[in-house]
Amino acid sequence: MKTVEKAAHVRRKRGTGSVYQLADGFLAEGPGSSPGSGTILLEVRHHSRLVTGPSLQRRFSPDSRCFGCGPTNEQGLRIESHEADGEVNGELRAVWQPLPHHAAFDNVLNGGIIGTILDCHANWTAAMHLMHERGLAGPPGCVTADYAIRLHRPTPVDRPVHLRAWPIETNGDRVVVDAEVAVDGIITATCRGTFVAVGPDHPAYERW
Repeated sequence: MKTVEKAAHVRRKRGTGSVYQLADGFLAEGPGSSPGSGTILLEVRHHSRLVTGPSLQRRFSPDSRCFGCGPTNEQGLRIESHEADGEVNGELRAVWQPLPHHAAFDNVLNGGIIGTILDCHANWTAAMHLMHERGLAGPPGCVTADYAIRLHRPTPVDRPVHLRAWPIETNGDRVVVDAEVAVDGIITATCRGTFVAVGPDHPAYERW
C-alpha cells in the first residue's frame, strides 16, 4: 500500500469563526459561506494548472459511450477531464456546464448527476495514476469498487461546475481517490472512491 502525498501550504490568517471549504485550495472563515464582507480566507494553495489540449476521454477513449464521460454519447453528460500540472500529485480537473433537464428542481443539480460526474472523473484519475505509475502507453480500464458522496450544499445548474480529483492511496490494482465539485469557488459536494484496474476476464477490459 502506498500513500500519495497531496502537497499544500497551510497558513491560518486570523479569526475563529465557522470554516467553509472553497475550491482551488482555500478555506473561508466567517459568518458567510462565500468570500466577501466578513469572510476571512485560510490559505491552502495547491498551485496547479491544467495541461492544455484534448481531454483525456478524447485522447484515450474517443469511441466510448459511457453516460458520464463518453465522447460519442450524445445523450450523456460528456465531461472532459484534463491533467493538472502542479504540486498536487496526479490531480485531474474538469469544467462542465449542466443543462436545465439535469436539475432536481429549479436551478438545483440532481444528486444522481453529481454522483455520476464525480464517479467518472475520479475513475479517470485512478486510471491515469496507474498509467503513469506503470509507464503504460494508455490508461488501464478501471471500474468502480465503491464510492461515497457528501452533498454539502445545493449545486446550481445555471453556472459551470468545476471538478477536481486526486489519488490518495494505491494498493496493487486499487486506487483510492478523493474528488470534489465546486461552483463559484465554493465546494458543494465531495467524494471518496475505490477504483480497480481490471483484467481480460472482466467485461470492461479494453472497452475504453
